[in-house]
Amino acid sequence: MKNCKTPQRQRILFVYIMVCLLSLSLTGRLAYLMVAKADYYGQKAKDVQQRERAIKAKRGVIYDRNGEILAGNKPVSTISVIHNQIKEPEKVITRLSELLDLDEQEVRKRVEKVSSIERIKANVPKETSDKIREENLAGVMVDEDYKRYYPYDTLASRVIGFTGADNQGIIGLEVSYDDILQGQNGAILTMTTARGLEIDGKAEERREPVAGQNLYTSIDSNLQQFATQAAEKVREAKNAAGVRVIMMNPQNGEIYAMVNSPEFSLTKPYELVDQSKNLSEKQKNEELNKMWRNGCVSDTYEPGSTFKIITSTAALEAGAVSLNDTFYCPGFKIVEDRRIRCHKAGGHGSETFVQGVQNSCNPVFMEVGARLGVGGMFRGMRQLGILSKTNIDVPGEASTIMHQQKNVGAVELATMSFGQSFQLSPIRLLTSVSAVINGGHSIVPHFGVSIENTSNGSVRKLSYPQKKKIVSKETSENMKMILESVVTEGSGSKASVEGYQVGAKTGTSEKLPRRSGKYIASCIGFAPADNPKVLTVVLIDEPEGIYYGGTIAAPVVSELLDNALPYLGVKKTPQKQTKK
Repeated sequence: MKNCKTPQRQRILFVYIMVCLLSLSLTGRLAYLMVAKADYYGQKAKDVQQRERAIKAKRGVIYDRNGEILAGNKPVSTISVIHNQIKEPEKVITRLSELLDLDEQEVRKRVEKVSSIERIKANVPKETSDKIREENLAGVMVDEDYKRYYPYDTLASRVIGFTGADNQGIIGLEVSYDDILQGQNGAILTMTTARGLEIDGKAEERREPVAGQNLYTSIDSNLQQFATQAAEKVREAKNAAGVRVIMMNPQNGEIYAMVNSPEFSLTKPYELVDQSKNLSEKQKNEELNKMWRNGCVSDTYEPGSTFKIITSTAALEAGAVSLNDTFYCPGFKIVEDRRIRCHKAGGHGSETFVQGVQNSCNPVFMEVGARLGVGGMFRGMRQLGILSKTNIDVPGEASTIMHQQKNVGAVELATMSFGQSFQLSPIRLLTSVSAVINGGHSIVPHFGVSIENTSNGSVRKLSYPQKKKIVSKETSENMKMILESVVTEGSGSKASVEGYQVGAKTGTSEKLPRRSGKYIASCIGFAPADNPKVLTVVLIDEPEGIYYGGTIAAPVVSELLDNALPYLGVKKTPQKQTKK
């Protein structure tokens, strides 16, 4: 028999085997694409054949504690053009430029641009978009949208914040709760040809948007208006650079009002309050950032004598002082090579610790600070949270600017004891004072109270870190008694409110650089003194003329409490006689 494995037959066999392998490979690949990757390539084909236009989701509403709208939504439209569908370009350019009040060349540039879809203008009022619809211009799309609106305009502007062109939060609660307030956009899907033309007779596919969730806050629009009016009045009367006010519930940290006067317009957030300056673009941006800054949270200052609340609490907790300890004030105290004065040039003479607080006597507090020592002072500040952030639910909280403990000498300790040589934010100080007067438990200051799901109406209450006991009940009761006596017998008499027991501490601090003649007058007040429902702080920045906190800030505290207490349903009680 002849050998059949000739070279020719071997080549044919090899080719046959290769063809079989290639066919199997192609069949396997085809099966993979048609079965395993069917969904993927089906979606790819759909993407090519469909044009998607977004339907903006309605942003969640921000409410005050009474259900009043602080930030809502107004229906508007977005006007766009699809280049391949435009039949009368000149008419489209002319009518859109007229109806939208836009430069004709700018509209022409967008209309003639070859793209799948080109936006002409967003946030178009409904009345205008209805007119454009009536024009029935081929290639012009009118899509529904929402624009943020603020019924109170300037009220609590730095707290509420505002949104950008795409409805994303920029500052304030709008950005803190952006993930909650933002909804999920929907879409209109239209079948198109390879040239981008819509296919007649093919129905549009609509994917409905999901609205954002609503935020209920602790802000009380009425108390916010009371506080704003009081701040504006004293700012104008004293021609001050600014006035800051916070009103809160010291028991649970809910903030009723927060004012940074002058406020800005939330409907026109890019317009400076002071437009008298001729600024470059860079300078304008810097001024806008300053204008948007929430000074109650993001700015620090020397607290002055209001910090004596903290020093007193730390000393009582440490047992470094008792209520009846006696001191002597000659009008100054020598600390190392420094002669540090009391505000009363002739001195207060002999006085108890309680009288030292009533008189806001610096030599008494320098002595108390020395008794505490550096370690004791820092332990007290840590205990009351002074060296930590409060974690308030608005962005940009400033940290306390404090000496390093190892660098604190006798002079630094002396000045720290009465609130100088370091800085903290107003919200930080008020949060620590809350623990002093609420029975001794820590709180987290906050605006957010609950979240409402707009789909099913369910409400979820927001939770904050559990309260911790950081001050003994005895010290808290003693501090409330002492601070009430500051109003009835001491330097805080102008914070009194007829029919209510009020506790307060005033302060006056000189701004840096020293001897600049610029001061911050402040006062912290609360009522009822035995069971506080409202705690407030007022800071008047760079007042003209008289600048003492007890003279110009304490009356504002009195006015605020006089409005707030009856409004909150707090009944009057006999007031202890104020010492004249």
